Amino acid sequence: MKAQNGFTHLFKAAMADFKRNKMRTLLTSLGIMIGVLSVVMLIALGLGLRNYIEEQFESLGANLLIIMPGSSLSGEGGLSSFGPGLIGGIEFDEKDVRSLQGIAGVDYVVPVSFKSSLIEAGSEEKIGYVESSNEEMFKILNLEILEGEVFTKSDVTRRAKVGVLGYLLAEDLFGDPVDGIGKTVRVENQRFKVIGIAKKKGDNEMDNSIVVPYKTTFGTLNPDKSFFTIYLGVTSDKDIDFAKEKAKEILLKRYEENEFSVTEQAEILSAVNQIFAIINSVLVAIGSISLVVGGIGIMNIMYATVTERTKEVGIRRAVGATKRDILNQFLTESVVLSVFGGLLGLIFASLLVLIIRIFFPAAINLLSVIITLVISSAIGIFFGVFPAKRAAELSPIEAIRYE
Repeated sequence: MKAQNGFTHLFKAAMADFKRNKMRTLLTSLGIMIGVLSVVMLIALGLGLRNYIEEQFESLGANLLIIMPGSSLSGEGGLSSFGPGLIGGIEFDEKDVRSLQGIAGVDYVVPVSFKSSLIEAGSEEKIGYVESSNEEMFKILNLEILEGEVFTKSDVTRRAKVGVLGYLLAEDLFGDPVDGIGKTVRVENQRFKVIGIAKKKGDNEMDNSIVVPYKTTFGTLNPDKSFFTIYLGVTSDKDIDFAKEKAKEILLKRYEENEFSVTEQAEILSAVNQIFAIINSVLVAIGSISLVVGGIGIMNIMYATVTERTKEVGIRRAVGATKRDILNQFLTESVVLSVFGGLLGLIFASLLVLIIRIFFPAAINLLSVIITLVISSAIGIFFGVFPAKRAAELSPIEAIRYE
């Protein structure tokens, strides 16, 4: 109880001093506030980016295998097994697609090629993306149609020059997206009739894309007749392992083992989590520089405070205050300043995240809150010890005579 009363007295004394010097208190806490704000916001944005990627993979549906060039995520290496084949490696073709279609338990095989291009409609033009695939592409993307329809297997076979526009691309080209139905868009001198407008998905690439039958792009937009990615839709999760091994077996007849990867969504998400764990650690380290700067600011102000209150310290020592009492007094002030700045930073960061969440899935987790408050308190103690110790070691007689 005595210790509790002692702390209450120290806290009240600290608050009384802060009230006498409101501007100095605010400016001193500002450094810690900015540091905490930086750390929390960096963590929140990192978590938001991870959430966004997870949402994109989850939107692809269950029981999906993704075949990509390179040994990026295959095997037990996980993140460490990123290989050079991921960039500038092999490209798949129709022969691979036909071979994979014969795997038992596979519902559909979806080849995808992707490129950035200038897309025009009348006098309007926009840099967007051309995604060429088959009719199953809309199923794996869970892409809903706002107006019109998607192309069919017959459209793919007969190389129909039709396409489905992403919502934002249609909006940029036609104003009201639905006005694009039946109109023609130009992509590198190729004309495509717009037969469908997709609902807004929240994915920048998909919302700014035109999806066309893959055979239509052969010889024009895709002269190599190649695909960067192939998706396999498996009937049941019980068939995933079999389909995965069978796909590897088929592709090994044409490619080396390190030239491609057959990956489940769970493996990709695990690798993504590893990547973001590293990124978040780096971001926290960068943000912590601001906290250290704020701590140095507190130390400097506390040194100035000790100098200003030298006579007060001498009088307190003369009437019986011990060195420990003086040490605790100034240390409490330093910690309260740090925690006050930390709480301000946390409040501002929370408000910013609430605004950002309207556009992006940023998030604050309990761990980041605990870390920032603990760090801000630790900074107050660490940087407050030196000026507090200096105050405690002042000679009472010299302190009283100090002018």
